[in-house]
Amino acid sequence: MSLGHALRRIVEEYPLARTDPPAGHPLAHVIRKGAPDELRRALAPLDGPFLVKGSPGRGSHWAAVPWLAMFDPAVTTSATRGYYLVYLFPAHREAVHLSLAQGTVAAIREHGARAGEHLRASGVRLRQRLSDFSDALPVTAITLGTSGELPEGYEAAHILGVTYDLDALADERRLHADLATGIAAYRALKAWGGLDLPVLR
Repeated sequence: MSLGHALRRIVEEYPLARTDPPAGHPLAHVIRKGAPDELRRALAPLDGPFLVKGSPGRGSHWAAVPWLAMFDPAVTTSATRGYYLVYLFPAHREAVHLSLAQGTVAAIREHGARAGEHLRASGVRLRQRLSDFSDALPVTAITLGTSGELPEGYEAAHILGVTYDLDALADERRLHADLATGIAAYRALKAWGGLDLPVLR
C-alpha cells in the first residue's frame, strides 16, 4: 500500500463504512494503523521527528470528518491545540485536503461562539507570514460538507494547503512533493513563532 492508495481507500470506503459499527472495522484499522504507517514512510526522508496519528472517530461513533495528522512534538501532540499538518476527508465529495491547520478545540474552549471568527482572522494573518508558500499550497479555504462544531472548526482553522481529487491521488510523486512543501511551511511557521505572531503593519 502506498500513501496515495491509503488516502484513496479512506475517501472511497468511508461513506459505506459508516453504516457499520467502527469497532473492528477494516477501514478503521486502515485509518488508525495502515495510513499512518504509509505517512511515516513518506515522512522518513524529511528529518522528523513527527508524531503521526489517524482518527476514524471515538468509541462507537465514526467521525463526521476522519483525519490523518502529523505533529511536531515540540509544537503539539494533539489536533486540539497548537498547529499541525493534516489530511482531512470531506463528507460531500470524493476528495482529500492537505491542510496546515490550527488546533480547533482549544480555540472553541477559549473563544466559544466566536472561535470560527478568531481562527479565520488568525489564518489570514498567518498566510501573510507564509506568503512564500502561496503558489505551492494555494488552497486558502476548505469545505468539509457537514455541519457541527468540529467540522466547521476545521474549516475555520485551515491556513493553507492543497486539495486532491481521486485521480490526483494516483500521483505518488506529487503527494510526496506536496507533503515536503507542507512540512516546510509547518517549520517556517514554527520559526516565525507559531500562532503568537505580531499583527503586520
